[in-house]
Amino acid sequence: MTARLILPVCALAALAFGADQATLDRGQKEEARACLPCHSLRLIHSQRLSRAAWNKELDKMAGWGTKITDRDALLEYLVANFGDDKPPAPPAISGDGTAKKWRRPQVGQTIVFCRLSSGWPGDNKR
Repeated sequence: MTARLILPVCALAALAFGADQATLDRGQKEEARACLPCHSLRLIHSQRLSRAAWNKELDKMAGWGTKITDRDALLEYLVANFGDDKPPAPPAISGDGTAKKWRRPQVGQTIVFCRLSSGWPGDNKR
């Protein structure tokens, strides 16, 4: 009887301590593959979301055509590193050591958009 209890208790303890390093490494690789074609690391890493909110974001991105091949690892990576229990991200720093400020694009400035395989976000042609 004691042996039957040890395995479930160990499994629950592993879950309580979070994902293992191999899973986090796979999640980071999935972030590079699935997220970075359209988003900067700064945008992703500045978020502090709960597991449910990250899951909803992944659903939204998949709905826009993103192919997520290792969703569980990506979700574990995002929650472990950018969960709502983590401290806020530090501000972006420019070369002179001051915080970078967002500037409105100027007339004639090139703005790059990411076109998804299913079309532009918001297109009803899916």
